[in-house]
Amino acid sequence: MSTATSDNDLHRRSAPLDMGPEEFRRLGHRLVDDIAAFLETLATGPVNRDESPTEVRALLPEGGLPEEGSSAERLLAEVTPMLFEHSLFNGHPRFLGYITSSAAPLGALGDLLAATINPNLGGWQLSPVATEIERQSVRWIAEMLGYPGDAGGLLVSGGNLANCHCFLAARRAKAGESVRVRGLEAKRGQLLVYASTETHTWLQKAADLFGHGTDSIRWLPVDADLRADVGALREQIETDKSRGDRPFLIVGNAGTVSTGAVDPLAEMADVAHEHDLWFHADGAYGAFAVITPGAPAELAAMSRADSIAVDPHKWLYAPLEAGCVLVRDANTLTDAFGYTPTYYRFTGEEEDPRVNFYEWGLQNSRGFRALKVWLGLRQVGRSGYARMIGDDIRLARELFERVDEEPELEALTRELSITTFRFVPAGLEVGTETYLNQLNEELLARLKASGEAFPSNAEISGTFALRACIVNFRTSLADIEALPEIVIRHGREVDSKLRPAELRT
Repeated sequence: MSTATSDNDLHRRSAPLDMGPEEFRRLGHRLVDDIAAFLETLATGPVNRDESPTEVRALLPEGGLPEEGSSAERLLAEVTPMLFEHSLFNGHPRFLGYITSSAAPLGALGDLLAATINPNLGGWQLSPVATEIERQSVRWIAEMLGYPGDAGGLLVSGGNLANCHCFLAARRAKAGESVRVRGLEAKRGQLLVYASTETHTWLQKAADLFGHGTDSIRWLPVDADLRADVGALREQIETDKSRGDRPFLIVGNAGTVSTGAVDPLAEMADVAHEHDLWFHADGAYGAFAVITPGAPAELAAMSRADSIAVDPHKWLYAPLEAGCVLVRDANTLTDAFGYTPTYYRFTGEEEDPRVNFYEWGLQNSRGFRALKVWLGLRQVGRSGYARMIGDDIRLARELFERVDEEPELEALTRELSITTFRFVPAGLEVGTETYLNQLNEELLARLKASGEAFPSNAEISGTFALRACIVNFRTSLADIEALPEIVIRHGREVDSKLRPAELRT
């Protein structure tokens, strides 16, 4: 039987995806009520459930793509409890794992509104007010970081893409227009980038995928505080220049992923200036801490960077996805990404210039990420964010101090809102580092499976550490006070089963 729509039916077309106002209102109200009930009980439930991929896959419909559809009401009734009962909840107050924040409820509502309007922020004409909201959001973020108000920037998916955009802007600025035409010319010397060994893996991806190769990265050693060694940076640049290679980019960390270490950004900026290199600050995690009293003084030197990458979906508590690219000179983005195809011809450009974001980055079609960020900035303001970020940092300090008081826990590092530590059971002889690493790795798996708390891990000079990262406005002192007991209880259980006979007293 034919599924085509007749010409007569096209006059009164009814698409299966459409939904009338009354049905949308009824289902929307029910969904909002369900979400509100979920948020009300979030803190009293488990952080996650210990389920295998096979168990989770069994929740989905069997077979191939259905031939016929189902009602929206039935689908929402099916998927809502599926998500509420089989997810990892990064909004739970004891989610202390990866740098993914609890999401602001207003941001969630903003995403619903943004998806309803569905503007395409590739071109101004396709998204007039949405484009201006994004531009204002970027300006406000720059202002928070002490960056020039006329800086260029745009929102992307997250830290990887924000850093990669800055990498490409740096390459175009320092290698010249020819890099866009002829690519990387080996005969002119290799283009090199400098970063500490603690730098996030976005850098390997950028060097690999943009044709440089990971050998173009000069990895700098770190000091006892896991900060880049500036002396080694100076020596390496001089060595590379003497070989005929072309340094072009220095990356400074404004809060590393593993421990929250902040590189000596001011000194790195000095080196970049001396050698006419692009200085980039990776502030995906830590940059926003600059607005808090007592923040690491080095963060202020981000204002000297040629570019900054930062994630509103981290310490601005915006729902995923929201990363931000900032460049001191907006022209460096259009120089790197600007091409004007024939199918983009917007009227009025000459009389009243406007930003078309497709010229500023990798995407042409772009969603309205900015609304949830803009609403959050307006809801709490600078002072509200300073207080929340400051609370996260104080809670991490409190955890470090409480861990340090426990005989069976060893506090290792604390920077920004990250504390690392490990479980060291009583009765172990000297020389058991291999076992301690194995024990804490198994303990981490046990903690995650328990649903009581969800930390992650870091490796510090060969030591496997438990890592608690607090970017969560729902986490309280009560959660921090509970964590050592939870770790010790599970640690003892794991140790009793795992410790080999030769290490028992």
